[in-house]
Amino acid sequence: MLSRIGESLYWMTRYLERADGTARILDINVVYMLEADEGTTEEGQWRPLLSIVEGDDAYGGRYPDGVITVQRVIHFLTQDKANPGSLYNSLRMARENARVVRDRISNEMWEAINQFWLEVDKHLKTALQPWRAAEFYSYVHREVALFFGLTQSTMIRGEAYGFTVLGSLLERADMTARILDVRYHLLLPDVALVGSPLDYYQWGALLKSLSGFEAYRRRYHGGIRPIDVVEFVVLNPDFPRSLAYCVENMDRALARIGVPPEGAVEGALTALRAHLAGTSPREILDQGLHEYLECFLILLARLADALQADLFEAHLGDGE
Repeated sequence: MLSRIGESLYWMTRYLERADGTARILDINVVYMLEADEGTTEEGQWRPLLSIVEGDDAYGGRYPDGVITVQRVIHFLTQDKANPGSLYNSLRMARENARVVRDRISNEMWEAINQFWLEVDKHLKTALQPWRAAEFYSYVHREVALFFGLTQSTMIRGEAYGFTVLGSLLERADMTARILDVRYHLLLPDVALVGSPLDYYQWGALLKSLSGFEAYRRRYHGGIRPIDVVEFVVLNPDFPRSLAYCVENMDRALARIGVPPEGAVEGALTALRAHLAGTSPREILDQGLHEYLECFLILLARLADALQADLFEAHLGDGE
């Protein structure tokens, strides 16, 4: 397979997963905006979203006065064409990469992502108001889920499929770690709220932003406890958005692609597996969840760099 084809498959699903993750955190915040405690400021509610996507500096460049409002953040993260990380640009790039690999994906996949992009492009030509935002983000969730469902049901399990899985899981692991890190940092300091309805709602919002609220409640029957949330989101190998699940299945995707065991990619993946293995949620919290997740994100970035160097900037087989 040509390295540029593998790279386009990988980025096609990375960008789709990124768009879905952005829509996910915005959706939960819009709902929370309607039900939040009166003491919560607009900036206090919306600044964390910029931190999750590492958009603070870009937002500051876009709005030099530094004022954070719901309308500005929604526009910046959803439809701002000048923001490379906006949902609009993520979907545009996902569709562009899909166009490059039309002969490697099924017709159903191409038709779904092309129609999805055309609808989003039309929908976002005017400003997205907060009261319309939740409906739009739900639409994004459904369309991304449709595309990945078609990928599962129509794509041959070969090298190309491995690249699509790899891209989506790497992006998902990155977003999960960032959401947990930022949200936990915001929730942890206020000891007075522990056990209160607002505390329960905020932890529930974190789980909902990862589509894990119902699954968590089925597994844990003692309410929402931080230590259980950490175990579920970080170490549970059966939860599709946990760090452990993403790393384990990236390993399988790389095996399908056929990555040499002695290369930098395998070394980076081994480091990620080691970081997750042999630890408990209590040990993670004792050493500091922020420090643990920061290390995970560094290791994940090294894996992404190794993929770029070993696979996408190198020749894959005899085809190139």
